[in-house]
Amino acid sequence: MQPSPVTNHYLPVDFNRQYHALAGLATEEFLSWVYAPHKPFGEVGVVTSFGAESAVMLHLIAEVAPDAPVIFIDTGFHFDETLAYRDELVSHLGLVNVRTVGLDPLSEKRSDPARDLHLKDPDACCQLRKVKVLDHALRGCDGWISGQKRYQSHERSTIDRVEWDSARGKWKFNPLADWNTADLLTYQTQHEMPAHPLASAGYLSVGCSPCTTPVKAGEEPRAGRWRQHEKLECGLHRPADVIVAAG
Repeated sequence: MQPSPVTNHYLPVDFNRQYHALAGLATEEFLSWVYAPHKPFGEVGVVTSFGAESAVMLHLIAEVAPDAPVIFIDTGFHFDETLAYRDELVSHLGLVNVRTVGLDPLSEKRSDPARDLHLKDPDACCQLRKVKVLDHALRGCDGWISGQKRYQSHERSTIDRVEWDSARGKWKFNPLADWNTADLLTYQTQHEMPAHPLASAGYLSVGCSPCTTPVKAGEEPRAGRWRQHEKLECGLHRPADVIVAAG
């Protein structure tokens, strides 16, 4: 059973109304509502890793709101293939408001001068190079869109399409929450979207190069992330952000 909205003092007063308005819409209609001219949710940014599944979401955004802020967190450890793929997709889709953000040099010198924090404490590294950077990048936004999908992992199996990011005080949307591998492949094929260069080598989820490995047969799509650690998420998506209850 899908989640249903509940009353919570952290929620905006129109959360339930907007939740129900968006609940039954097709993905394209969903995004058209989010980016309607009267901006019902204010300024909404799109957060993307330009990873193995990013092309579909970005193509949908380009069709509906090509000038929407697209935020890419450059951790300083991305595969060269990912950076090349970013440039290819931006050009291919005609995105005009892509913002590459990253850790400032002074903070890196102070917190990770040897650039080896990922080896000693990957959680701290993600907090430094991803979470804090995104927190800062979203200051000018009232909401954000992620590419999370329920099928990707057990941890993501209960995400909803409309959520409230209570930690940041912003709307959070997962328009592709109910999409699966077949849906993504069909869309990507129909629209002749270029694939991530590493996808054919088994990288079903592409993050930072030191912490990402190919996925083996039968594993979840995100099984190649932080394989040597008891770590499942980078911290951008916190369980407490999802203020919904089973209906």
